[in-house]
Amino acid sequence: MAPPRRFAHEPAFVLHRHDWSESSLILDVFSRHHGRVVLVAKGAKKPSSNFRPVLLPLQPLHLTWTHSANAAQPGASDIHTLKVAEWAGGHTMPMGDALLAGTYLNELLLRLLGRADPHPALFDAYAGVVRVLASEHGDALEPVLRAFELLLLREIGLLPALDAQTLTLAPLRPQARYALTPEGGLLPAPARARASLSAAQWLALHAALQGTGVRLAALLRSCAPVAFELKPQLRALLQYHCGPPLLRTRQLMMDIQAL
Repeated sequence: MAPPRRFAHEPAFVLHRHDWSESSLILDVFSRHHGRVVLVAKGAKKPSSNFRPVLLPLQPLHLTWTHSANAAQPGASDIHTLKVAEWAGGHTMPMGDALLAGTYLNELLLRLLGRADPHPALFDAYAGVVRVLASEHGDALEPVLRAFELLLLREIGLLPALDAQTLTLAPLRPQARYALTPEGGLLPAPARARASLSAAQWLALHAALQGTGVRLAALLRSCAPVAFELKPQLRALLQYHCGPPLLRTRQLMMDIQAL
């Protein structure tokens, strides 16, 4: 039998955790070089465990884990063994609305990313968004969420080109407004539609998304003036690709607003 492979000091974030036994946890983590990985943290619930204070969501970590060299074979387990977890430092836990927003982003990653599918650019953007959420973010909360939603959709190939009409490939007309729809892509918006953007605004978003090293700050600047109009369009598109049921964090937001 081949010796276990070891991945050391990998930048990662915990997306979700649940009990595995009386003393251990199963973790779904988003790592920079290996994508989503499922790990077992043995003994993590014990009061004496070094894992206990570290394995929290929305905290930058460096993780080391091992898995068998034959894990890719049919029938082999894709749950690997966590060996070391270290807090990478940099910021405290987001609170309030920012914590709920971070939980929403984690749910999107869990629903839309496949396992072992690396997205280093998306990981870097996520790390940047988490830093914003943990800071005195002020009015940046909505724009930063819209920016990440756009980056996520683009990274996994679900965002249509924003510089042309999707069905006809015709260029956007300067004086017209367009809406992003789940099944039709970018379409001319009905008269007086609130959830729509001008051609110039879509083209600005398209320009900010170009290249392999998209700068979050530049995309934020493009999202800031249109965050309100973008929100229902991106939420509908994301839910369409996630499929049922409704995202739990969205349902929670709706329940809170109804109180």
